[in-house]
Amino acid sequence: MKGNRLFEIIYILLDKKNVTAKELAEHFEVSQRTIYRDIEDLSQSGVPIYMTKGKGGGISLLSDFILNKAILSQEEKKEILAAMQGLNAVNKSEFNGVLSKLSSFLGGDNENWIEVDFSNWDKNNTLGEKFTTIKNSIINKNLISFEYFNSNGKLLERIVEPLKLVFKGQGWYLYAYCREREDNRFFKLTRMSNINIILENFNRTVPNKIFSEEDTGYYNELIHLKLRIDKKLAFRIYDEFHNYSLDDNGDFIVNLDFPSGDWLFGYLMSFGEYIEVLEPLNIRDEIKKKLMYALKKY
Repeated sequence: MKGNRLFEIIYILLDKKNVTAKELAEHFEVSQRTIYRDIEDLSQSGVPIYMTKGKGGGISLLSDFILNKAILSQEEKKEILAAMQGLNAVNKSEFNGVLSKLSSFLGGDNENWIEVDFSNWDKNNTLGEKFTTIKNSIINKNLISFEYFNSNGKLLERIVEPLKLVFKGQGWYLYAYCREREDNRFFKLTRMSNINIILENFNRTVPNKIFSEEDTGYYNELIHLKLRIDKKLAFRIYDEFHNYSLDDNGDFIVNLDFPSGDWLFGYLMSFGEYIEVLEPLNIRDEIKKKLMYALKKY
């Protein structure tokens, strides 16, 4: 659409400072005549855009030009502010000022229809500090070192090339290349401590997209579980599962695929007396052994 093209022309000029009509025509796959008409339309709209001839000439913006909010539609303004409100949840001190300036710039009586808070109920916002440190290391391509508690409860020391911050499954993770394992790994931010930026750069490319609909490659192995969970824990069913049905007693039958590992037993046992593992039998037997071992302590 023409409106989108005009908007993108401005951003190209803000980025590259000077572009020829031929380059713009090739970029948008339109004629140079169309580009000249676009430039005229922008000029008539008050955008300080001009053309120069000769060697080194082309289309430029005045150096002090600031993008006018009128170029954005009302819906686009709302989407930008909503996205910033989501980022504000990660570290309020860092994004509050940006959000305030954007809100004033975009004008608006923007409805605060969304509020996101990733901090725990105890209000100890160490997650925000970790997020900021890791974010800076990703942007500057610096190595980081930290201590990490893995799913087996072991304290590890790691040096990694941080590539991406990921929010998945109700938690924040760092996706990074681990120098120890020589492979990409996920690290849960809540299990990371003593994070330090190392003044050494890396050149590894940041992936555009880590997950796909079919991808489960970041798991070691998936195990299919069939569980019966007492209706007294209905609130956890609604919070944590999507594929469930009711039996004749009104209890929940849950079918799901979960990553393997010792952490799985701790998770299942967190349901206490209100869960029964129906399948597979090896997981059911292992749960039984762990419960018998725990019973000996009492």
